[in-house]
Amino acid sequence: MVEQRTRAPRRLFRFGSGSISALAFAAGAVALWSTNALVGKSLLASHPVSQVQFLQFTGAALVFVAIRLMSRERVAPVTAGAALIPLAVGFIGLVGTMVLQYIAFASMPVIEANLMAYTWPLMVAAAVIALENPRRPALLGLAAVVGFIGVALVISGGRNQSWLQGDLVGYLAAFGSALCMAFYSIMVGRVATSPDRLLLPSSLIGVALTFLWCARDGGAWPPVGSDLVLGLYLGAGPMGLGYYFWSRALKLESSGKIAVVAYLTPITSTLLLTLSGERLTMTAIAGAVLVIGSCVAVGVERSEAENHV
Repeated sequence: MVEQRTRAPRRLFRFGSGSISALAFAAGAVALWSTNALVGKSLLASHPVSQVQFLQFTGAALVFVAIRLMSRERVAPVTAGAALIPLAVGFIGLVGTMVLQYIAFASMPVIEANLMAYTWPLMVAAAVIALENPRRPALLGLAAVVGFIGVALVISGGRNQSWLQGDLVGYLAAFGSALCMAFYSIMVGRVATSPDRLLLPSSLIGVALTFLWCARDGGAWPPVGSDLVLGLYLGAGPMGLGYYFWSRALKLESSGKIAVVAYLTPITSTLLLTLSGERLTMTAIAGAVLVIGSCVAVGVERSEAENHV
């Protein structure tokens, strides 16, 4: 009995090289993702969402091409059916998440859209309750419910104490973005494909689709100077390296240890938006606290569950 008690703390704090690398990759992803809404907001003030998205997918594609060229991994031949699953995971996770997120950014207050888009950890928690056998399902369920109550407060109290001040399409897009990212986070560790091979085809599809979107919208093209640099940064940083780091982290360590790091994203991104001049009412601030707190609670619970095994 004493031996079991002494082993538990060791197991809790023991990190192998894989776990340390996973934590480093996850921290890098969070740092990049935290800048996404702030930079996106500045570009959307003067450019249509289609142009911002085209630059973003172009920057991401360049990063994934560079990573692929530097990779020494041998590509084994696969059947068309086996290749469809990784393609679907990458497309939903990358194209679905980012396009819907930026539609939300363009259709409602960015700080609200950002908080709603980062409810994906709560959706992952709901999936864990439904598909797995968590140690404390009631606690996970309560945390998820509290988080979604927080989302409701953000929507109702974001501006002028009334509901749906932004475009309804924006709110639906923000939830859709969160669903796509939750799906990707669940599935990426379950496919054998490396992150660069998983994400490169999707980024190229994104470049093609957003180019057609730009052509349909018309308008002045292309952005120049600092706007061009910021647009490519959104692709190379938050989208390109951010997704690559997060995918590497999930493949190295799928436990709750890195989940806790990922749940810091809504905290840091909301802080940056607030410092840039974005404001929430007290009601919306209370909702933001519930969203962030529930995300952290879910992460801690999953981490404890993994260490308990």
